Formats: sequence, structure tokens, C-alpha cells
Amino acid sequence: MLVIPYPTIDPVLVSIGPFAVRWYALAYIAALLLGWRYCSILARRWAARGTPASTTQELDDFLVWATIGVVLGGRIGYVLFYNFAYYLQHPEQALELWHGGMSFHGGAIGVCIALVLFCRQRRLALLPFADLIACAVPIGLFLGRIANFINGELWGRTSDVPWAMVFPNAGPLPRHPSQLYEAMLEGLVLLVILFILQRSDAVRARRGSLCGVFLIGYGAFRIVAEFFREPDQQLGFLIGGATMGQLLSVPLILAGLFLIWFARRRETVAP
Repeated sequence: MLVIPYPTIDPVLVSIGPFAVRWYALAYIAALLLGWRYCSILARRWAARGTPASTTQELDDFLVWATIGVVLGGRIGYVLFYNFAYYLQHPEQALELWHGGMSFHGGAIGVCIALVLFCRQRRLALLPFADLIACAVPIGLFLGRIANFINGELWGRTSDVPWAMVFPNAGPLPRHPSQLYEAMLEGLVLLVILFILQRSDAVRARRGSLCGVFLIGYGAFRIVAEFFREPDQQLGFLIGGATMGQLLSVPLILAGLFLIWFARRRETVAP
């Protein structure tokens, strides 16, 4: 069977003695920095259009909070949602991030907690700030999925499509490059959708609606992508043949629908 060769790339970009810089870590750093710069640009434009959400200084300060929320939330989420039984027996490995294992849903919870605490401390309006941050999250999703592809992990289900690949450590059968599907849908497509919507003064005025669109979009795209992605070996298929990623995405969609309903309701009852 003809398949596209997997472009083997060393997961380690630079190695000096025991110190190694991995593409995966670099993706997280780049995502945080690019997201921060993108939010700064949007914040200035929103302020100029009469819908301010944050100052540049506040975004600078939030970068640290977001980093902590992403890393701790992502790792704790992976431990609890995807491999709890293993880490219950090996708790000392729970924070060994260099061995891999991060959960977007856990990272999302971590960032949400960071958002609430940061806005309360700085006395900022939560929903406009959340809308601003949500517009940049797809950047991180795109880079993270590209890093998954480089690592040859989280591969897809077996397939005979012309672009199927044989991944290292995934057996001899060709598989969907599901990491690239997710990078495209959850990253590029969702980034473009939010970019277009945030240009509308009416949409920005409905506080929380952009965050709601992000949650719905990510949840829907993740559910679709999971049909092509191999379930985690330690979990397999769960309720009704669904995967853990699909089950965790349902609450995100419901939360997004609530935010959009809440934004429209506030607009309706506003004097």
C-alpha cells in the first residue's frame, strides 16, 4: 500500500549535556508569547473602537498567570482524566512534565481559574477579558498539535486514505495524521473564525460571546477530530463508543451555548 512517509524529526531541537530543548516545550513557549502579542494588538484596536477589554500592562502581568494555569491545569487534567490509575500507583511521576502528558481540557480549566482570580484581583470585567484571551487560544492549539505530530504521538486510527502515514511506535499500519487535522480545525480554522467575529463592534459588545464561540468551536472540532484519532490505549472507547476527548468536549459546548445565551439576554434586557 502506498502511503506518505512520516517525516521523522528529532523531538529534541538542541541538546547540550543533560540539558535539552524539545520542540514540544518550544511550542508552549511560542504559543504563550505569540498569544500575548496578539492579545496586545487586539486590545489596542478594541480600545480604539470603544470596547476596551484590557491594558497592555494587564496583559503583560496575566502572561505569568496564564503560564501557570496552562502548565498546572494541563498536567493535572491529564493525570485525572487520562491516566489516574497509573499515577495513583506512581504519584512521584505526576509532575514529570518532560515525559509528556498534557490535557487541553485541564489546561482550559487552569486558565479559567487564572482568569477569574486575576480579574478579581485587578478588578477587571471578566467577560471582555475572557473574550480577548479566547481569540488567541487557537494559536496555542495549532502549535501544540504540530508538536504532537513532530513527536509522533497521539496518532490517528488506521486508514487507507492516500495521505495516511506509518507512525513510529504505532505499528506497521498506515494511520490518519489526526494531529494535523486538529491543528487545522482547532487551530487555523477557529483562529480565523474568531478573528472575523471580533472585528464586529456588535459581537464585541455582547460580552462573553467570543468566549462562547471559542468553546463551541473547539468542542465541536475536537469531537469531529476524535473520530479519526486513536483513543488513548489505557482508556479505549468509553460510553457509547465515545472517547474521553469527546466526553470532555460536551461540557465545553454547553458552557459556550450558555455564554452566548447570557450575552444575548443581557443585551435584550439592557435599558
